[in-house]
Amino acid sequence: MTHVFHRSLSGTMPTVSHGEGVYIYDTDGREYLDGCGGAAVSCLGHSDGRVKRAITEQLEKIPFAHTGYFTNCPVERLAEKLADRAPGDLDKVFFVSGGSEAIETALKMARQYYVERGETGRTKFITRRQSFHGNTLGALAAGGNRWRRAQFEPLLIETHRIEPCYEYRGRRLEETPELYGLRVADELENKILELGPETVAAFIAETVMGATAGAVPPTPGYFERIREICDRYGILLILDEVMCGMGRTGTMFSCEQDGVVPDLLTLAKGLGAGYQPIGAVMVADHVFRAIADGSGFFQHSHTYMGHPVACAAGNAVIDAIEEDGLLANVCERGAELQRCLGLKLGQHPHVGDIRGRGLLIGIEIVRDRGTKEPFEPERKLPARIKAAALAEGLMVYPMGGTIDGLSGAHVLLAPPYTIDAGHVEVIVDRLSAALDTALAA
Repeated sequence: MTHVFHRSLSGTMPTVSHGEGVYIYDTDGREYLDGCGGAAVSCLGHSDGRVKRAITEQLEKIPFAHTGYFTNCPVERLAEKLADRAPGDLDKVFFVSGGSEAIETALKMARQYYVERGETGRTKFITRRQSFHGNTLGALAAGGNRWRRAQFEPLLIETHRIEPCYEYRGRRLEETPELYGLRVADELENKILELGPETVAAFIAETVMGATAGAVPPTPGYFERIREICDRYGILLILDEVMCGMGRTGTMFSCEQDGVVPDLLTLAKGLGAGYQPIGAVMVADHVFRAIADGSGFFQHSHTYMGHPVACAAGNAVIDAIEEDGLLANVCERGAELQRCLGLKLGQHPHVGDIRGRGLLIGIEIVRDRGTKEPFEPERKLPARIKAAALAEGLMVYPMGGTIDGLSGAHVLLAPPYTIDAGHVEVIVDRLSAALDTALAA
């Protein structure tokens, strides 16, 4: 009997013992290759000595000092590091404890930006279907996944949704990827005009769609058109890089690869690499100046914002990524992993698509490759795949509802940036065996 209110109330889980490199071990001595970083979190694996030392050294100095009274050296250093590496004028950083808090902060910051400017009628947010931005009520309202929203719908603020840039499902035969991307991007302008430009505050999107769509990257030119539309109507662009940022896709910020700079950008997961809970909102100068030169006070805070120990970990994570050349390894191993998955599973009758960017890769599972017909949700294929993979000694992140929040299934891979060629082979072989087991059940 456990007194823990676990996320799943049926069945039992193994108890973790320790981690070493890219492997996790349970108390029965079983070994698991962490092929998903938990939830795209453990980007440095589970035993980086530099990050551990940074945490303990800060604990020896002071574990916590409330930001209503003090700043601290780790938070100042981490903000400087992020600002120095960010594209454009993302020059200020607001630190929180995780991804959902970061999204809540960005939504409030967007609202206050317009209040400071006297544009108090801008209250509406446009998001994308099948997006996921977190589980707190504001973040959940910003998301577009039907299953996650359903029972909490009466509690959520109203948001307005357009189609995602989901090439595998949405591109017409006569369209190039570029033309498809422009078509779905133009849905944003149509929605703005429908709602009234003077009422819209922001458009929010994951740069690379993560958990609920399965590592769906944008097509070339998509976000450039989105940026143009936002600028045309004076609307803020919020990019959610909680999962795909901090090097996960091969650059420190995924939007660098799309040639755009958002007004607000959210980070978490890989920022602390699992060693400490931390998230952040990166803020463009014009947004910061509107608040700083206006009321001079952002009406929002959290107890653990700017936590010294968490920020010490974040500094060490960035140092480790750069000192070890891990962005290059993400690009190399990501390409290798996609190539090996293609060789092993590319012609599998139930693998419809293999996609992603860097070490954020999705495999979409279908009943029929030709028609892209999904399996019935009642089959609970994601749970079967997860269990079969664990039995093979592999952690993956399967999810259902890939297409519309109800139907469809995918497997997400997001291993540590430290994997080598041997780990790639293990991931592909164990995942292939797990899929065969799950699909045969």
